[in-house]
Amino acid sequence: MQIKGNERLSFIKRDKKKLKNFSRPFKLSRPFLLAVLVLTILLTAGSHAAEITAKAAIAIDSSTSEILYAKNPDLKLPPASTTKLITAMVALDTLNPDDIVTISRRAADTQSIQPKLKTGEKVSVQNLLDLALMRSINGAAVALAEAAAGSERSFVQLMNEKAKTLGAANTKFINASGLPGKGQYTTARDLATIMKSALTYPVLSGIIDTRIKALEVDGKTVMLTNTNNLLWSNEDHLGGKTGYTRAARHCFVGASEKEEGTLIIALLGDSSRDTLWTDAEKLLAKDFQKGTIIIDAREDGLRVKRHKAAHRTKSKRSKTKSL
Repeated sequence: MQIKGNERLSFIKRDKKKLKNFSRPFKLSRPFLLAVLVLTILLTAGSHAAEITAKAAIAIDSSTSEILYAKNPDLKLPPASTTKLITAMVALDTLNPDDIVTISRRAADTQSIQPKLKTGEKVSVQNLLDLALMRSINGAAVALAEAAAGSERSFVQLMNEKAKTLGAANTKFINASGLPGKGQYTTARDLATIMKSALTYPVLSGIIDTRIKALEVDGKTVMLTNTNNLLWSNEDHLGGKTGYTRAARHCFVGASEKEEGTLIIALLGDSSRDTLWTDAEKLLAKDFQKGTIIIDAREDGLRVKRHKAAHRTKSKRSKTKSL
């Protein structure tokens, strides 16, 4: 089912015809008929889908890839730190979790939230994956890229090849962390596809399903708390990955186990972290009419990103929060 602006007219035409036939034996007044018509349109329109506030969203059945609900599923938008899912997959295609990585100056200097890595630290691939996926540490993503491909630039080529192999045709990466930049984008449909593949990696599915973990990094104990709030509120949740930059706004991709199978959701461009979790809970609860597809995009998401990027140059902090 596809809901577009011109469909309201079709609702009106159908309902007018029904009400005309209905009114003949009862001789209802025109004002009364108009009131009934307006109420019918509002109720009908509201029943087609949950009120998802994100710019783009999707819910799919993992086993069949059937779209259960979608809003602008192919709108290209910045991925923020959901990028780290494919970074982790590509890293594990080359590296073993027990491999030890020496943190480069470039990785250590990458803008990120705490805990920050230090030049010369020796960290296992497993711990770098934990840091990247649980706390969204940008330096950990860069360190994985350098260890797997020699440089982040070479690694990005592998990321884009991986995306194409998975069927994420409307996705392009320019770095391993998801930090904003020109020409980096994904779609809700592609992000759900990437998540489906990530669940086939036992190491990754274990990390994204972990609430809290203590790491031993270079002789220090580091406590990590997962940025995914649904791990505490949704018992059947299998995990996911959050993302945020000023350009991308709030993003999330995740999965939950339902009686009929695994449900995967993706959200891009939500206005706040609170609305992000509200939208996610609606989709995971299947608070929508199955098969609904809403296309209401009125602007190019990448143009919006570039416009906001000009403002980000005034503040480093706005560029680094990539949760």
